[in-house]
Amino acid sequence: MFIDKLIDRIISTKNHCIVGIDPHEEIIPKRIMDDYCDLSVAKSESMGNIIFHMSKEIIDNIYDIVPCIKPQIAFFEKYGSHGIKAFENVCYYAKEKGLIVIADVKRGDIGSTAKAYSDYYLGNKDTSISVDAITVNPYLGKDSIEPFVINCVDNGKGLFILVKTSNKSSSDIQDRICDGKRIYEIVSDLIIGLEEKSMGKNGYSSIGAVVGGTHKEEGEHMRKIMGRTYFLVPGFGAQGAKASDLAGFFNDDGLGAIINSSRGILGAYKSEKYKNQSFADAARNAAIDMRDEINKELYKTGKIAW
Repeated sequence: MFIDKLIDRIISTKNHCIVGIDPHEEIIPKRIMDDYCDLSVAKSESMGNIIFHMSKEIIDNIYDIVPCIKPQIAFFEKYGSHGIKAFENVCYYAKEKGLIVIADVKRGDIGSTAKAYSDYYLGNKDTSISVDAITVNPYLGKDSIEPFVINCVDNGKGLFILVKTSNKSSSDIQDRICDGKRIYEIVSDLIIGLEEKSMGKNGYSSIGAVVGGTHKEEGEHMRKIMGRTYFLVPGFGAQGAKASDLAGFFNDDGLGAIINSSRGILGAYKSEKYKNQSFADAARNAAIDMRDEINKELYKTGKIAW
């Protein structure tokens, strides 16, 4: 079951932090561009090769210290079929290195369309990419989630359903009041109603929630009402969330949340702190520093999982 594998990996690495694989063109090192650029083919094909090798280098340097990665499909889709192939190869390679893979795809549709998405990402590994979990958009309603839940249960996979996202304008919709509750609280109720379908040995469900680290008070509120829900927490670093903001996203057992950083790891070599380090060394050291910052805050509050 996904959630048990995730928790086992968190405990074995002593790390609640994950690395988002978001290969923006502007953070691709010149060395990788020079080494893998092929002017004899279309740009999309050349870039597909470049972003795969960038992602591979990140994986090679963090696979032993983090529990999982979260590749963002948009930065691969940008390059068409070559980008999709690169995405698949990144996912396969990460799993070969022992990493859990959460595909950040934010899918959400109705009926057979939702099922097709679900089968590709969460279906039988012989007929799909078969990642460990994906992000899902619930705003088409419960029936848009059900095909994903079925594959989670049948194939031991995981979901992270968007609840309170990290972007500033999330309040435009998610904070609106309906029947006395905020929209994100209504989505929380939906998740709670699904949790029993995929409950793991540690008392957490494989059906989790995306809760932005940029919303400290909301995250702490949802932690109180969603005690068995695992949170995927974006927003650390580049979007402004700090380690000191995030202890309240965890339960007293020291579990309940994974904290994502994307640009903060991939682009670390561009920052003042790591400017004299190689791309690979900067990424690894930034991931270690993030781990240590989060663990320090959890130790302060006695929320220790190991």
